[in-house]
Amino acid sequence: MTRSRLAAVLLDPRFQVLCTRAAFIIYLLILLVGSIPGARQEIGEYAPGGVLHALAYSGLTVLLFIGRGRTPGERALGAVLIVTAMGAGDEIVQSFLPYRGAALFDWGIDVAASLAAASMMLVIYPRLTRSVAAHRTA
Repeated sequence: MTRSRLAAVLLDPRFQVLCTRAAFIIYLLILLVGSIPGARQEIGEYAPGGVLHALAYSGLTVLLFIGRGRTPGERALGAVLIVTAMGAGDEIVQSFLPYRGAALFDWGIDVAASLAAASMMLVIYPRLTRSVAAHRTA
């Protein structure tokens, strides 16, 4: 897929809505799977908890960045704020489960991963959208 075509997809309002919905569905799946006794330990055999948190919450940030806001700054801020709340929600749910525990460190990883992903998108997204604008005027 060419860069201008990718940008056109990213700017399509239908795709943006799909990304936002996907982020919330994935978050609910994270909560659900994390609530299954023993599931976290089984997943932990493949990757440490910090890596899983970083991958999951940076992915949610990218989806929310694409799906929300008008300007790149609004997109980044909105995505980071929502993912920060999602990470806190995840830890709160874990605090109620006798076989899990809430960890401020995990929430910190969620926030750091979100900030890193949003920063990356702040660099990439404007370049992609400029290529669509250039393609449309050409």
